[in-house]
Amino acid sequence: MTQMRLAYRAKKLAQQPWGLWWLQAQRLTRIELRRNLFSWKATWIYCLAFIPTVIICIHMLVDKHPSFAMGEDTNILAGIVQLYYIRLGVFFGCLGIFSRLIRGEMIERSLHFYLLSPVRREVLLLAKFAAGSISAVFLFGSAIAADFALMYAGFGPAGRDYIFNGPGMGQLEAYLLIIALACLGYGAVFLLLSMMFRNPMPAAMLALGWETINPVLPSLLQKISVASYLRHLMPVTVGADGIFALLTVETEPVSGWVATAGLLGLIAIVLTYSCYRIRTLEIRYSTE
Repeated sequence: MTQMRLAYRAKKLAQQPWGLWWLQAQRLTRIELRRNLFSWKATWIYCLAFIPTVIICIHMLVDKHPSFAMGEDTNILAGIVQLYYIRLGVFFGCLGIFSRLIRGEMIERSLHFYLLSPVRREVLLLAKFAAGSISAVFLFGSAIAADFALMYAGFGPAGRDYIFNGPGMGQLEAYLLIIALACLGYGAVFLLLSMMFRNPMPAAMLALGWETINPVLPSLLQKISVASYLRHLMPVTVGADGIFALLTVETEPVSGWVATAGLLGLIAIVLTYSCYRIRTLEIRYSTE
């Protein structure tokens, strides 16, 4: 009986119009990409991404760069990634991008055009998630690459040697992976919150508080957090100072692939539930 059920389900899956869904998802993703990247409403997200780049550029042009200061600048760059981008920049950038994909269109009274079209809601949701993820990864990944290049450009040949013959290139790859995973993780969470709440901002502030206090929570609760997985991928560790060092609960280090797989699993769970939520989503413009 079990084999018959499995065979029936496999047959049903094979009969689904996967080609049509893939074509629809591609076209929806292109539409959403143009709206995310080439809109005046996205100006503040560009500012969030490239504010550290401007500061690092000023540092490169104004300050001196003796070779013995390279280690200090490496720690500063790690702090910018861990404390600014992961905790603030990517968090609020993804909040702006992904909350607009569903809730923003409901406020603009345009989402019903998508829902009335012959497109499965799951395809619509995943296409919007893909477009938001590509937009966020492109913006913040470009900013990280620019930050990294400018941070070591002032050191001249020593900086180039550190990047191409030393650990620099590996650190850049780790930072780009961290930013990409952060965009996917926060994006999945905010996409779900935009469907669950009329105003996702209070829920987002609760999520920010959870991410902030996460290092002082027991190790089991730390796993319900995007930043906790990303912390294990940092190529340069930035330790807590002062009272935060006393409150921080140190968890056992895990390998990079385990942390990556754990975060991807969390993202998959959130997206699966989001697909369920959008199937029952109803729009009442009179109450929006």
